[in-house]
Formats: sequence, structure tokens, C-alpha cells
Amino acid sequence: MKISTDSYVVVMTTFADENIGKRIIESLLDKKLAACVQVLPIQSYYHWQGKIASDAEKQVMIKTKKSLYQDVEAEICRLHDYNVPEVIQLPIEAGLPAYLSWISESCEQ
Repeated sequence: MKISTDSYVVVMTTFADENIGKRIIESLLDKKLAACVQVLPIQSYYHWQGKIASDAEKQVMIKTKKSLYQDVEAEICRLHDYNVPEVIQLPIEAGLPAYLSWISESCEQ
């Protein structure tokens, strides 16, 4: 069975506060807006309010269906403590068909 990869995306965000991150992740999974959420420790360097800043954060990679992006974005913004949280959608160009099917099944609402 051929699966269209343009139906799937990775949404990226970051958080510094573990409790905020946990709430976001649990909400996305509970609401079936994500099939999988992966978290990696990172050091971020960025421009903010006219200065260069740096923070230890966690990078979050959310596997989901493209059709759910707006809901994922809204949920991240609703729960996040940043004024302007990173919320970026990246297309999945190719993937193991069984994995892509699993994303679909996991995100069925």
C-alpha cells in the first residue's frame, strides 16, 4: 500500500521549564494530536529584545498528521510560558509506510 508522505509532519518546539514541557507533551498525546514526541537537551543562542541570549532548553519533535498542525500549534501556545514559543512545521519527505500508518492510527480522534 502506497502512503502519501505529504500527509505527515514533524512539529518542533522548545521549552526550558520541565513542568511546562510535560504538560504540553501529555496534552498532545492525550488529545491524540501526536503519535510520538521526542525530547532532546539543547543549548539555544538567539536574538531577543535587542540582545543575544542563551538558555539551556529541551527541543521537542512531534510526529503528527499535517491536518492536525493548527490544533498542535494552538495547544502549544495555550500551555507554553514563552511570549513567542518556537512552533515550526517540517514536512516528512519520505518514511517507512508502516511507521506513517502508525502515525495515522495513533492520531485518530
